[in-house]
Amino acid sequence: MQPRIDLMSNELAAKINKRIYNVSLAIQQSSLPQATQDLVMLRASQINGCGFCIDYHTKDATAAGESAVRLHLVAAWRESTVFTEAERAALALTEEGTRIADAARGVSDETWARVREHYDEDQIVALVSVIAMINATNRLNVIVHNPGGSYQPGQFANLAN
Repeated sequence: MQPRIDLMSNELAAKINKRIYNVSLAIQQSSLPQATQDLVMLRASQINGCGFCIDYHTKDATAAGESAVRLHLVAAWRESTVFTEAERAALALTEEGTRIADAARGVSDETWARVREHYDEDQIVALVSVIAMINATNRLNVIVHNPGGSYQPGQFANLAN
């Protein structure tokens, strides 16, 4: 599969990518645990069928020390014993927030209440933001057919600032 357009070499795309990266960096520097961020980004990318982002976030999570077992079970988190209650709440919010168009109810009050039990306000802002940002990034990559498989951890570190 060849991308329809190279989002890394186009001048406008490079400007946009830099801004997306800087928003992601602000989220990464929040108090929301990095492991939770990684699981959320992987789960949304799986739902959206974004091979590039699945590759990216699996490799980054692995480089950060995440276990293969947890990464393999993200798609079946409800039927798994390896996730904390806080992570389960974040994954539920991820699924409901990612599938807004599939369900008229959007994010349920029950899921929101579970998230509030486990995260403070700043962490919730980071969680909602990481869900929104990964969904936007998934859509960019899926639309242009950006394939997975070639990402190297830290590859985009030069995009900051």
